Amino acid sequence: MFRKAVLAATAAAALLATGACTPITTYSGFQAVEVNPADVKPGEDTKSTVMGKLGSPSVKSTFDPNIWFYMSQVTDRVAFYQPRVARRDIVAITFDPTTEQVASVNAYALQDGKVLALNDRETPTRGREMTILEQLLGNVGRGGMLPRDEEERVPGNRPGDR
Repeated sequence: MFRKAVLAATAAAALLATGACTPITTYSGFQAVEVNPADVKPGEDTKSTVMGKLGSPSVKSTFDPNIWFYMSQVTDRVAFYQPRVARRDIVAITFDPTTEQVASVNAYALQDGKVLALNDRETPTRGREMTILEQLLGNVGRGGMLPRDEEERVPGNRPGDR
């Protein structure tokens, strides 16, 4: 009897342990429901038909409004580990500026990406950083709130009243 209880407890613990290691999948970006962005045909589709099929793009190019990007990404996260990008798809659709027809469709995957090294240096600014005490007591003794006697144009005083 005791052996069956230990076996059941061990099986339950193993089941819970494997359930805790199930990855949590997160989908972000453009999700193709009915039409795949790679199915857009150059020379046939226009901006309006692409907008009707796919909807608004994820991003329009900063320097050329005739390039639209549809991006999607799938990430997996297991327990307390950092999220891992499982899949990333980017479709760049280029339009002819005169006819607004699709000129080219380029599909990029996670393997096409490059890792960039970010620079963590800081840009120096003028002046120095003040402590909290200096900020709180910075105006004490400067007399900025009270008018000075030598000022002639203090509100409430007329010229010549002394």
